[in-house]
Amino acid sequence: MLVDSHCHLDYPEFADLADVVRRAEAAGVGAMLTIGTELSRFPAVLAVAEAQPNIYCTVGVHPHEAGKGEMVQLDELLRLADHPKVVGFGETGLDYFYERSPRAQQQKSFRIHIEAARRLQLPLIVHTRDADDDTMAILKDEMKQGAFPGLIHCFSASAEFATEAVELGFYISISGIVTFNKAQNVRDAIKDVPLERFLVETDAPYLAPIPFRGKPNEPAYTRYTAAKLAEIKGVSEDEIETVTTDNFYRLFTKAPRPAEGF
Repeated sequence: MLVDSHCHLDYPEFADLADVVRRAEAAGVGAMLTIGTELSRFPAVLAVAEAQPNIYCTVGVHPHEAGKGEMVQLDELLRLADHPKVVGFGETGLDYFYERSPRAQQQKSFRIHIEAARRLQLPLIVHTRDADDDTMAILKDEMKQGAFPGLIHCFSASAEFATEAVELGFYISISGIVTFNKAQNVRDAIKDVPLERFLVETDAPYLAPIPFRGKPNEPAYTRYTAAKLAEIKGVSEDEIETVTTDNFYRLFTKAPRPAEGF
């Protein structure tokens, strides 16, 4: 089976969760990770995860939300992560493209999430856009204070960034962007990333892969991203399916691995 390692199933596009799950299962996607973006939305995220045995979730504050209201507190992240369905922290990180929150607030929130990941040794889901230098600087600085697991979500950075992330022990998660005609830079950047460091994701309902670009994305479409990754790496789709799923459960150690999907 495949695992969609990043989607947003609490969004209104997925009101009929049972149908989403059925289509995913038919496409060979046997598990999904639905991602927290605001603490105020966390109950809805958790409810989605609790509704299906092979949906997991994370808790966190997206960089867009980092400057809204009170700063996220470490104790609250740790408390919410005590739930068995919560398997990681995020998404967090830096977004200097939209800058919907002040940079200083984004950076502070990012470091708080990192400390939570370090304390519990649960993976950190990192969002970085137009902020790769600061993102990597913070990751390296924090890693000196104690190791923590994590991944770069929706990878769209440089080959150098990918190499540095892998050297830190991070995984690289590939989205539908890799199928876009104008994304040759992304395809080039991941050519030398070892297979044992890849995950695949949709970021649904965003970034639908070709041939669905422009339409709402959904977990069933993970297979199209996996197929493109297989082409880039020169291996079979079956190998990508096996490797990326093994990688997911190696990273997300708190997620129980299903025997046969849903």
